[in-house]
Amino acid sequence: MSYFLWIEDFESSPKITATEVFGGLNIDDLQFADHKQELKRNLKAHGIYIELSFQDGLGFIRQNLGNIDYIILDIDLAAYSKGDVINADVLALLETFQDYKKPEDETENEQLLNRELANLKTLAGFYLYTELVVELGFPKQHILFCSNHGENTRETQKAFKSAKIASPKIYEKSAPEVQKWVKNCYENPYSRLRRGIIEGCQFAKNLPIDRLYFNEYTKGNESVQPEDIYNYLEVLENFLPLLESANKKALYKLFIRTLSHEWEAAKNIRRDENKKDTVLAWIMRNTRHWITHNSNLFGQLDEKIVAYLFIVNLRTMFNSDDDTLQGYEMILLNLFADKALSESEFKEKSIPVSDAYLALKNIVLDEKKNDTNIQDAFYFNELANNLQLSKSSRRNDTELFMKLLYQMFWLTTSNPYVDTKNRKLLEIKFGNFNYTEKPYLFELARHIYNRSFP
Repeated sequence: MSYFLWIEDFESSPKITATEVFGGLNIDDLQFADHKQELKRNLKAHGIYIELSFQDGLGFIRQNLGNIDYIILDIDLAAYSKGDVINADVLALLETFQDYKKPEDETENEQLLNRELANLKTLAGFYLYTELVVELGFPKQHILFCSNHGENTRETQKAFKSAKIASPKIYEKSAPEVQKWVKNCYENPYSRLRRGIIEGCQFAKNLPIDRLYFNEYTKGNESVQPEDIYNYLEVLENFLPLLESANKKALYKLFIRTLSHEWEAAKNIRRDENKKDTVLAWIMRNTRHWITHNSNLFGQLDEKIVAYLFIVNLRTMFNSDDDTLQGYEMILLNLFADKALSESEFKEKSIPVSDAYLALKNIVLDEKKNDTNIQDAFYFNELANNLQLSKSSRRNDTELFMKLLYQMFWLTTSNPYVDTKNRKLLEIKFGNFNYTEKPYLFELARHIYNRSFP
């Protein structure tokens, strides 16, 4: 999902208004309550933050804008909510843009203030828009104006013209373009990826430092210090800009280079009996090798593979002691929703690890005949790595190696062994790994299955 800020004072039915705007999303109708505070609570669980007045909206924008991907503005807003008092920020705005000066007489001030607040109400959306775009640099492409107060549109347009700013189009809330815009933004793959990465980094930064598992992979080498990991997460959190780049694939390649950088020092990856899925660290170790020696291999990344590597990275770098699916993982795995297996479908699926292993083994053996200096190996991750580091033309096969990164999830967790009765290649077998044992592994497995075994 992408996160929305909706600044709306609901002068008509909250339920009807919310349904007009967000009814195109996969949200249960019961969530669209007709009580403002209940609606606010319900939609927050779906990444939709509602502020009910100009004052509250301005405060959110100035304090929490980093938590938001898209904004929907009403043009006509109450200055502040019932029960609140006007704050210094709104008073400062009245003084700056409406030449308000407090008279000494309190009665006169009350009358003047009421007039100024009435004027502010008709221009509230304009003030918020210019705060966002002009003062804070928020991309105007991520803002939607919609209102059911057509009589105030003219005042807003006059304000934009006077400020020499192109007026954005203002839609009625019931217009079909509104739901279409919201749905496109909510499901935008780039925004979902970016939001999942931000939430994941914030989650990891709040873990106790004793949950840092990464140094288990670097024993014998220099340990990574807590402040280095914090800085690393800060870089990742702020890596992808809010506005989608026209050359996002180049950006994804740089992101993966940064994400995998720390794994250069990881040379002690082994099976931990208390945390058997730590062998997934080979995925990150190989990614680091490959992007260092053949960056062209990562020139066509999509949001799914970036999300997959990010999830594996955090799960293997940190021992969270929580095997439930985290919020950031839910956001990222939604990128795979179009081809994800249902829970029942996955439980009925056989996992073709032997076929995947033999397919890679045969590629290596065939290439070895061509004298490409490729080395044979027993473990799947080593076979893949040897192929990539060889002189084989197959090392530039992007489709093959992205598939291998997915297949490594299954092949590193499935224990290979040689049947002692017959040591032929076809007698390499695999021990079963219980993917239902840990909820996050189960969810990851069912979402990437079709990417692993197309």
